[in-house]
Amino acid sequence: MDDFEKYISPNATIYYGNCLTALHDVPDESIDLVFADPPYNIGKRFGEFKDVWPSDNAYAEWCYQWLGLCIGKLKPTGSLYIMTSTQAMPCLDLWLRERMSILSRIVWHYDSSGVQAKKYFGSLYEPILFCVKDPKAYTFNVDAIEVEARTGAVRKLIDYRKEVPAPYKTTKIPGNTWYIPRVRYRMAEYEEHPSQKPEALLERIIKASTNPNDLVLDPFGGTFTTCAVAQRLGRKSIGIELQPGYVKIGLRRLGIADQFDGESLHAPGKTYVRKNGNGVRGSAIDEKQIELFDV
Repeated sequence: MDDFEKYISPNATIYYGNCLTALHDVPDESIDLVFADPPYNIGKRFGEFKDVWPSDNAYAEWCYQWLGLCIGKLKPTGSLYIMTSTQAMPCLDLWLRERMSILSRIVWHYDSSGVQAKKYFGSLYEPILFCVKDPKAYTFNVDAIEVEARTGAVRKLIDYRKEVPAPYKTTKIPGNTWYIPRVRYRMAEYEEHPSQKPEALLERIIKASTNPNDLVLDPFGGTFTTCAVAQRLGRKSIGIELQPGYVKIGLRRLGIADQFDGESLHAPGKTYVRKNGNGVRGSAIDEKQIELFDV
């Protein structure tokens, strides 16, 4: 798709199209927070899209394209959070540190009910970079994201270093390792998507790095969790998505429309067998997909 369609509500905008095209429609220096969760180049299937690039270098070059556009859309005080595979993150880390200040390298770890690997240590985490344009001027709302402190709230230890000994504080700022369960089939927030991110993850990021009425951009809308959480927290959002099945999810979750191309939009009934399309790495790349790799 070379063009895009645009759906607008008072608090949210959805672009149906390629982010490399749609991002040009977003005004420069208008965004407070970018959260980017692109395909990882690890062989999953997203609708009609196969998550496999011709090479690791081709994937990295594609990421540099849309990342450059996203950085231009950020306000001087804006923040960027980006996720990708553990294999690809070093390339993006090196590229980004030449253009932004990387404040945190976050590990989102989670449980798994299945066997991860038999001949090596399976992966139970995904990396997140937290970057800002100006390390001296950016939003970070400490009070909005504090969590329970084991020392103060659970163990109730006394801090004897103080002039008057007193219990340790019961809350603290989260460190850079976040345990947040993955979205499971029976959870209320579940949508039919192979790599849906949990609302709790986006809630922490949006609360930390934006204020009410700020504008959040997600160039890979997916299930539009970023936009849905932003809307619930009183922020405005822009989501971009290439696959029509996921655009339908966004239109429904954000209350923008209850129909798409004459189809009524409903939450998943959860009566199907979920298939995530793993294992397509090494297969032929669709001709209609080749243009996405042109960098």
